[in-house]
Amino acid sequence: MASSISAGTTSGTALVHTADTTGALELKTNNGTTALTLSTAQNATFAGTLTTAAQGIAKASLPAGAVLQVVSTTKTDTFSTGSSSFVDITGLSVSITPISSSNKVFVTVDVTGQGQAAVSVATFRLVRDSTVIDAGAAAGSRALGFAASIPTDNNCSITQGTNFLDSPSSTSSVTYKVQVRSNGTAFVNRTTADGDDPNILRTASTITVMEIAA
Repeated sequence: MASSISAGTTSGTALVHTADTTGALELKTNNGTTALTLSTAQNATFAGTLTTAAQGIAKASLPAGAVLQVVSTTKTDTFSTGSSSFVDITGLSVSITPISSSNKVFVTVDVTGQGQAAVSVATFRLVRDSTVIDAGAAAGSRALGFAASIPTDNNCSITQGTNFLDSPSSTSSVTYKVQVRSNGTAFVNRTTADGDDPNILRTASTITVMEIAA
């Protein structure tokens, strides 16, 4: 959009500004189709360009299934833990603030991690704030998560992943993170042996969240 639009003129993105900034604002395409309408109160945020608040109004009006925002982070360093309780994997978390409480958040995770060959299991789970999501029903003392791995070779890397459509029911910031536990030692982004050799792999792990319009 141009830095300023006079009433009745066309912007750099072919939108026509049909009201001044003291009243209701209507933006139309050159063929007369209404692209965005802001009430008098909403238009108070308009001063030459659409502010973040006004952009949020536009996003909120997109059809169901539209991707409203995407937040992602990639962890490239290594992590290890000997904890038998779930702990956060440092650097493998992301926060998002939904525009509407009725919208969904689609979460994708790819994490490379493992326990020690024939010795320990690395178990991974996905958490929204402090709530475990994308997990099976409770059953005795069994752990709940999206993946568990134990390699046959301490020089091998194992990549686990998950996709989950969450309903946070919130317009406050929510944090999605990956946690791990092990009955021995769990490693992330490296093999157990981690020898200094061209055939030994160091990897990256990623978590991405997308807000989906309801």
